[in-house]
Amino acid sequence: MLFLRAPMNKAIFLDKDGTLIENIPYNVNCNAIKLVPGVVSGLRKLQSHGYRFIIITNQSGLAKGYFTVQELEKVRQHLEGLFNKQDIKLDGFYYCPHYSKGIIEEYSVECNCRKPKPGLLLKAAIDLSIDVSRSWFIGDSFSDVEAGNACGCKTILLRNKRSQQNSSKPYSIAVDFPQATQHILNSDQA
Repeated sequence: MLFLRAPMNKAIFLDKDGTLIENIPYNVNCNAIKLVPGVVSGLRKLQSHGYRFIIITNQSGLAKGYFTVQELEKVRQHLEGLFNKQDIKLDGFYYCPHYSKGIIEEYSVECNCRKPKPGLLLKAAIDLSIDVSRSWFIGDSFSDVEAGNACGCKTILLRNKRSQQNSSKPYSIAVDFPQATQHILNSDQA
């Protein structure tokens, strides 16, 4: 008996704060969430080329007691709604609640899911049948680059005031989301 395996999906792993939405530290106020300019058009182009979208985000505010899982869930629902209004499908929202110096005991641990470790990307790849070798991670920090590199996908660093140099090397550097989108599409054509 011959078993055919379904083709693996390609994805864009996305950092949340400073990449998709304006960076407001520890924000769970949905009224303050604004998509970064150029994100919608970029996601539409990437979606038309068969990419799935998965948010990968560190949320140490949970461990620090700044907000609850229920409040973060409202943020996820809000982002999904923003995407849906633009006919963009959000396929996954993975977050790390851990921070070793937090005050909430269950989250105040070392883990393998807090970026720069690749645990969340690997979990998403398994859950959603993602071929990481055909996938990308777009983020605005070197912890995003390091996590993506460790997972085996290509990485794009969005340059901003948070992206301070370290030893991690992104596949590409972009000044904004539209340029990151173009890097991916150019690479696909090469």
